[in-house]
Amino acid sequence: MALIILRALFVAVSVGIAVLIFSSHSLREAAEWVPWAVLAGMVLLPLTVIGVDASIRSKDLTVITAVYFGLLVGAFLTYIALLALTPILPANPRSPVLLWLPLILGMILCYVCTSLLLQTRNDFRFLIPYVEFARNVQGLRPNLLDASAIVDGRIAELAEAGIFESRFVVPSFVVDELQSAAESSDKQRRLRGRRGLDILTRLRVNSAIQIEVLRATDKSDAQAPAESRVVEMASQLGGRIVTNDPNIVKLAAVRAVPAVNINDIAVALKPTFTPGDLLDVRLLKSGEEAGQAVGYLDDGTMIVVEGGRDQIGRMVNVSVTSTLQTTAGRLVFARPEASRSSAGG
Repeated sequence: MALIILRALFVAVSVGIAVLIFSSHSLREAAEWVPWAVLAGMVLLPLTVIGVDASIRSKDLTVITAVYFGLLVGAFLTYIALLALTPILPANPRSPVLLWLPLILGMILCYVCTSLLLQTRNDFRFLIPYVEFARNVQGLRPNLLDASAIVDGRIAELAEAGIFESRFVVPSFVVDELQSAAESSDKQRRLRGRRGLDILTRLRVNSAIQIEVLRATDKSDAQAPAESRVVEMASQLGGRIVTNDPNIVKLAAVRAVPAVNINDIAVALKPTFTPGDLLDVRLLKSGEEAGQAVGYLDDGTMIVVEGGRDQIGRMVNVSVTSTLQTTAGRLVFARPEASRSSAGG
């Protein structure tokens, strides 16, 4: 709405300038068609500018900032240069040198300054970080999702449960990666890509979850590995990474960027067991040791039951004897509670 108002004011100001031109002394003796031509031109001019502006949908703020500051610095240097050259310039105000030197000097200095800033804009933005990242750092620290976290799918349940208070940010190159995977000829990769896109859609349609796709601003690293680009973008935004890739967690630690591994969250949310706790578990297969049987809880925790091999296929009430944390997860050792065991079908 604000953009529509701005464009309407732009056209109104242009028409106002046309009215001022009508009333000027220079047009009082002009032909009758001249005022109408001026009015048409002053209406067509803003409409053309608005049309060009609307047609360029993807605008790079670093380029716009570099051009703006380049022209500003160029005009300032032109003024300073003319002041410095005043003692040696001709005294005649009608001299061709005085008429055209400011234009020529301004043209050269504006070009040089703008070209310099365009070629060094990736360094220039660190001098004025607020200009580029003011919109991105507002509010709480954003959570930046990588492809592994999206494909994993558990992030949707965590977000819907309200675990994360701040908004989610998905880099555009991560979305491109998922789209490329969804169109792959490899079946497994195609399924992962489509699952990732489905999870993104699920997050976006939930009005309680704020999620935004942001384009990476550092184009110089477009060929860098996705892991490095994710860490770099999180560092620029002042956010934290939510991932399922331990390599990204290690890389983020080196760069002092906060990172959360979904697997670590899952492990932390698993229930803790102490010796004597009673559980109901269905024994599914034999264990590695003689007489052992193995079952699983709903969250995937493996239960190793001593002396339970003869009850495989049944729902058994067991008493926890000890637990063991391994790289593969948590193991719970138990023994049957004979008086409370029940047959299951």
